[in-house]
Amino acid sequence: MYPLIRNRRLRANESIRSLVRETVITPNDFLVPLFVVEGKNIKEEIASMPDYYRLSLDNLEKEVKELWSMGLRAVLLFVKVPDNLKDNKGSEALNPNGLMQLAIKHVKNACPEMLVMTDVALDPYSSFGHDGIVEDGQILNDETAEVLAEMSISHALAGADFVAPSDMMDGRILTIREALEEEELYNTGIMAYSAKYASAFYGPFRDALDSAPVDLRNVPKDKKTYQMDPANRFEAIKETQMDIEEGADIIMVKPGLCYLDIVREIRNEVDVPVAVYQVSGEYAMVKAAAEKGWLDHDTVMMEQLVAIKRAGANIIASYFAKDAVRLMG
Repeated sequence: MYPLIRNRRLRANESIRSLVRETVITPNDFLVPLFVVEGKNIKEEIASMPDYYRLSLDNLEKEVKELWSMGLRAVLLFVKVPDNLKDNKGSEALNPNGLMQLAIKHVKNACPEMLVMTDVALDPYSSFGHDGIVEDGQILNDETAEVLAEMSISHALAGADFVAPSDMMDGRILTIREALEEEELYNTGIMAYSAKYASAFYGPFRDALDSAPVDLRNVPKDKKTYQMDPANRFEAIKETQMDIEEGADIIMVKPGLCYLDIVREIRNEVDVPVAVYQVSGEYAMVKAAAEKGWLDHDTVMMEQLVAIKRAGANIIASYFAKDAVRLMG
């Protein structure tokens, strides 16, 4: 005897499948990463990230207007800093007329309602390519956190809605939150990279910003002393809970696909919005395999995005944002 309940009735055609679909992607899900460079009229494709670009400030304005017209309402800004402006303390990060500060103002000028989040970390500004100050082969934690707090104030004064510390220094969320409060920047939000793993998926991003650790004597060759061990799960929950207690408004898991178990565990534990960063390596793999004809780009892209949201993400930082929204029609 066949069962009275036949699950396939709810899969019979696209109309019923769409009606009962549990997870739906919309433009409101996306946070769009943007790479900014000095100069004029620059739209430079990143070799390891096909169809993604470094933009000068004039083209940044054009890009955010296009994003807004597509229904994309939030951007995450990163800057590529010239080598001559880099040092061990990230001094250029505090320049009120620096590239990040100007980028914030250009976005707000072009599209005042666009939500602007900013990367807060020293690696784009560091002569050593690290997220913190290097001394005697060590990454200094507390001294770095103080600089990150100053960066956050500078970004907020330039008009950033949220600062996004991506460094993984201990206690930096509390240091930043207290600094913002002292400056009466009460409404500036913090999106903490709470569970950022020491992943091999970041390679194309580091190409985009020239921010990989340098190979020098007495300089750590990787970021494993501050980014998390990919083997650890409970540590991610601990880090996340601590960031929330210290004043984070949104928390992030990074990377995405290999860490969806972490996303779900954290979503089950916390009450704040959860962001997931679908990182450059994840993007590049799909692009490369599609170029080879080994998989269908659009289908795999959407399957990955749905998986990230299904795991519990409220926000998806993704280089696929424009591709996905175009596909939605």
